[in-house]
Amino acid sequence: MRIRDLVFETFSAIRANRGRSLLTVLGIVIGIGAVIAMTALIDGIKASLVGELGLSQSRTVSIDCWVGREVTADDLGALERGMSDDYESLTGVAFTGGEVSNGETERQVTILGVEPQYLSAMGVSTVAGRTFTQNECDTGSRVVILDKSVTDSMWGSDTNAAIGQTVRIGNDDYTVVGVVGSGGIQGGYSYVPLKTLQARMSGEAGIEQIVGIAREGVDMEGLASRTESYLRSYFNLPVADESGGENGTGYYLSVTTMDSVIKQLDSTMAAFQALMTAVAGVSLVVGGIGIMNMMLTNVTERIREIGLRKALGARRSDITLQFLLESVVLCLVGGVFGILLGFAGASALAQAASSFMQMGGLTVTPVISTAAIALASGICVGIGVLFGFYPAWRAARLDPVESLRYQ
Repeated sequence: MRIRDLVFETFSAIRANRGRSLLTVLGIVIGIGAVIAMTALIDGIKASLVGELGLSQSRTVSIDCWVGREVTADDLGALERGMSDDYESLTGVAFTGGEVSNGETERQVTILGVEPQYLSAMGVSTVAGRTFTQNECDTGSRVVILDKSVTDSMWGSDTNAAIGQTVRIGNDDYTVVGVVGSGGIQGGYSYVPLKTLQARMSGEAGIEQIVGIAREGVDMEGLASRTESYLRSYFNLPVADESGGENGTGYYLSVTTMDSVIKQLDSTMAAFQALMTAVAGVSLVVGGIGIMNMMLTNVTERIREIGLRKALGARRSDITLQFLLESVVLCLVGGVFGILLGFAGASALAQAASSFMQMGGLTVTPVISTAAIALASGICVGIGVLFGFYPAWRAARLDPVESLRYQ
């Protein structure tokens, strides 16, 4: 039997049982739709986290340490000199709380004292205005970069209206030079130069966090280990115990690379995606059983037809291929509708996720890859062959004489 004849007979048989065929492939539609939707949503959330939360800065290293005394600029300089081959730049960060006022509106804010290198390392960019100049940081100028939620409450949604305005923080007036978005890992913070915060706000010369950018090509995992070893030797800290604790000595040291955070994110998302796919796979198995049931019913209803075909010279392979092709086509049709359902479901779930994560400033856009579509198509063909083989094999083994006598 020619392929053209097989295809014609397959679609004729499916058209003759449209209602039953549609109900049969419903499980396939739901299963494939769930796989596509979950894959697109998880990839979209991951892209949002990597892009909007600043995790794309894969060469960034964050160092948190409490060593029984203040960590100062001299300590930072020693680290720069001691690990100059590993780090492109290192910068200190200090934190404080404060009240920002423009004379009409007051807002409580968390203020970070930083240098330009910090903003670059953490992927912080302005939505209006500019960041600090190095001269402003060196001289401790009274300039501030405000969070957008603060400027919205003071001057409305036009962020450019805030640029050049004067605000009161503590006992000093500051000029607004930039506005940063409220989303991402740094959302909700306002910034002043590090020296300004130390001299005018906290009154302390200490650095509460060190942030560095590794040189190109440096092994990030090895860099974290070397940095921790160097700092433990520099501050004369004992090695942490096996559980990661600090033996109750009152100090703390943590070296975290954004590269390791990204890898952990990949691992978590992959595990969650595997779980969701397994759940959706239950629907695919149910759909496959429905396909097998329909094909067995078709074989029973078409016994006389099978007998006639064999009497006219059809081989077992022809009968097997005919029924197997019907099963595969049913699954592929279900897969097409499932992919369309997955597109719609992914968009709806992304909107819901964006609304849920709105407080974090994240916008989730579903990412539907060709690999996911190819996987869905492969699953459909696999289910068609797996669950269609037994009915096709059973049809091919029918005795032609007995089939022609079947009522």
